[in-house]
Amino acid sequence: MSSSGRVSQSNEPNRWYRCQLTEIVEHRALQPYACHGPASRGRMLDEQEHNSPTSRTPFQRDRDRIIHSGAFRRLKHKTQVFVYHEGDYFRTRLTHSLEVAQIARSMARALGLNDDLAEAVALAHDLGHTPFGHAGEDALDRLMADHGGFDHNEQTVRVLTQLEQRYAGFNGLNLSWETLEGVVKHHGAIKDRSSLRPAIIAVDKAMDLQLEAHSSAEAQLANLADDIAYLSHDFDDALRAELFHIDDIRSLPQVGKALADIESRHGKLELGRVTHELVRRLISVFVEDMLAVSTINLAALNAKTVDDIRGHTKPVIGFSPEMAADLEGLRAFLFKNMWRHYKVNRMTSKAKRVVTDLFDLFMSEPNTLPSDWQFYENQPLSDMTRTDRARIIADYIASMTDRYAIVEHERLFDLGPILR
Repeated sequence: MSSSGRVSQSNEPNRWYRCQLTEIVEHRALQPYACHGPASRGRMLDEQEHNSPTSRTPFQRDRDRIIHSGAFRRLKHKTQVFVYHEGDYFRTRLTHSLEVAQIARSMARALGLNDDLAEAVALAHDLGHTPFGHAGEDALDRLMADHGGFDHNEQTVRVLTQLEQRYAGFNGLNLSWETLEGVVKHHGAIKDRSSLRPAIIAVDKAMDLQLEAHSSAEAQLANLADDIAYLSHDFDDALRAELFHIDDIRSLPQVGKALADIESRHGKLELGRVTHELVRRLISVFVEDMLAVSTINLAALNAKTVDDIRGHTKPVIGFSPEMAADLEGLRAFLFKNMWRHYKVNRMTSKAKRVVTDLFDLFMSEPNTLPSDWQFYENQPLSDMTRTDRARIIADYIASMTDRYAIVEHERLFDLGPILR
């Protein structure tokens, strides 16, 4: 791909290829409106796969490629809320992605959906995140304002379609249509094409992702599993960080009921046990509500195919109005008392300065970049337009872990006596 976000395509541009998957069978019963591996719409590039009945399905291949990618491994040291050095216990993008995948996979099985696809979408959804979480993204978006901006969801698409450079025959991971659809539509159908970003435009042009339609039920489920995971687990991290205390959350929807049940069953417990039991109960109540509501929605729709799901007037996977309101109440509390807590604000302020310093230096002195980032397709970054140079530098910074970004900043800006 070029630095402008164009997708590398086959000898027949603007066309994707259906892989020969007719011999593969799903080794479990799926609902007719689930995504079936043998009926996959294929990959952007035909890999001439020769499969036997015991081979992995397309979505199992997608999941495995994601897990084995460099971008996935780097999530281990990318912030969820707390910067990596704050403590080993707090969640990272990697642990969050695994938690989302576990919830998505379990719910997919309960609904008779394709759990491999739900898992693949869940594991991929955060691959484009910058170091330092949303603080890093906000800083890069501001720095890239004159060069097309920066968005972590688009960056995920860039990672999946071009920035992972490991396979002999193609850039990216060459994932199936269904997995890419789920990632691109992570927040739902895209009705307004004027807001589309270059990488997504390019993938849609090559594969026709039917952006105006809803995503598969599996992808819808993975999206809401993301909400369940972070809204539940952030209470655990915040309580352990002492950003607020148990008594501060007793009046919150669902939380007070869960705490009362824990105390009635187990009496007074140490904080670690209380928070774990609280998270368990929150996840359970959210999942049970979603399963009940989604089952009713699917029965009412009487869907026969996955296209019935995509073409429906609204998503089929969701919460009851009461539970959706409770979730918004929890989100509002966490926004004020965790995500905007002064301790977190201090960390994010430092993080933004690290990202800004690195970006500005690399833009003015691209020869300070690592050697393999100083050229793109044999062209020096110093000879490129500022916009093309900025996009490649943004790719480099976005790929960093928190730890690596801090170390790079120290190497480049620490004026101490030690040569680094």
